[in-house]
Amino acid sequence: MRIGVDLGGTNIVAGLVDGQSLIKKVKVSCPAKGTQDEVVDAIASLIEQLISDEVESIGVGVPSVVDTKEGVVYNVANIPSWVKVPLKDILEARFGKPVGINNDSNCYTLGESRFGHGKGLADMVCVTLGTGVGSGIIIDGKLYEGRNAGAGEVGCLSYLDKDYESYCSTPFFVAHNTTGAELSAKAEAGDAEAIALWNEFGHHLGELAKAILFAYDPEAIIFGGGIAAGYPHFEAALRERITTFPYETAKDVQIFFSTDGDMAIYGASAL
Repeated sequence: MRIGVDLGGTNIVAGLVDGQSLIKKVKVSCPAKGTQDEVVDAIASLIEQLISDEVESIGVGVPSVVDTKEGVVYNVANIPSWVKVPLKDILEARFGKPVGINNDSNCYTLGESRFGHGKGLADMVCVTLGTGVGSGIIIDGKLYEGRNAGAGEVGCLSYLDKDYESYCSTPFFVAHNTTGAELSAKAEAGDAEAIALWNEFGHHLGELAKAILFAYDPEAIIFGGGIAAGYPHFEAALRERITTFPYETAKDVQIFFSTDGDMAIYGASAL
């Protein structure tokens, strides 16, 4: 058994994974404005509900830059007190179990690779669509993270007048005074403007997929995160843009949409 923790600025979620199954999940609000120790204690409170002699290891995904070798977390998004936190050492001293730390998008990617759509694939890229665009890379069956667990952040690449994140995540909907959920409801009701906006979103996401094809030439691209749930409204436009990719890669690349909200926990447990 292994424990996986997904740290977010709003909630912290932890799960107990036995083999391929998530058998228990617990959640607590994150004291994001609190001290470093208060946030650590919130994480520990969840682990304490799951820990036993049968647990072999603990993994934590964090929305930040990570020194994965030393287990040090830097400048966590939306948690101001977490500037430099030796989280691996803190948790290992507290629980006496091996602890792995990594970026949350990398954990999500590892989850999809080991437990989700990416099982059996050697090379893949995962992209999470939410407040921003996160991403992770699997090469030859292994997570490629770079020096600071920040490799593959394709959302930050320049696109049009800004970057891909501005057109492929929450800012796109904010710019049009709406949300993904609201736009989905309108599109399902046949609203022509909503359908057109989803097509525009799919166009931008297709361009991002093409950038990924140029950079990594993967077997599959997996889209996850909250906005991915709206894929019935933008999938066709996304795939249409991929057909304009000028090389053979686009003909057999697999595109998946994942709506399993537990993949980051699964991935953290596998660190």
